[in-house]
Amino acid sequence: MQTTIRLAVIYGSTRPGRMCDRVVKWLVSQLGHYPLIELDIIDPLDFGLVPNSGDETGEIAARLQRADAFIIVTPEYNHSFPASLKFFIDAFYEPWHVKPIAFVAYGGISGGLRAVEHLRLVFAELHAVAIRDTVSIVSPWDRLDKDGHFDRPEEALRHLSRMMGRLQWWARALRAARNEQPYQAAA
Repeated sequence: MQTTIRLAVIYGSTRPGRMCDRVVKWLVSQLGHYPLIELDIIDPLDFGLVPNSGDETGEIAARLQRADAFIIVTPEYNHSFPASLKFFIDAFYEPWHVKPIAFVAYGGISGGLRAVEHLRLVFAELHAVAIRDTVSIVSPWDRLDKDGHFDRPEEALRHLSRMMGRLQWWARALRAARNEQPYQAAA
């Protein structure tokens, strides 16, 4: 019997007028087609741009800790990911441990893949498992309207299907491993 996966979708951009809003709207609308997923949408803007030492940090840490898996929605800025996303990630340590992370990236010609490659290194240091399969959206400003409706979504949907299959597999496998033995006890 398969159990529900607690999936946190995290906004990777905090810029005014960000494309991330459109991409997350599209993603969330598609995730509704996947059974046994409990979604938690985490937008750093809801917490005063980025976490600080106040109550918000504790609330976000608890939400990250509850998650079985993550999808980071990130743009590519200057061949990497946004500084605000790095600050958000670095504000927490153990909630990322032994959990799978998938990426929905967007940008110019690379579709955000350079940002994803940099994020893989960051999450490896945080003892997380980065899923190889990624949704990459080239020129989203030409393909997504303000409501998150995607023009020509077929390729993105194929990539999302594969990514979600792998993410769900890893989420269940790693949750079982964490339940069998706490990760900190493996050291």
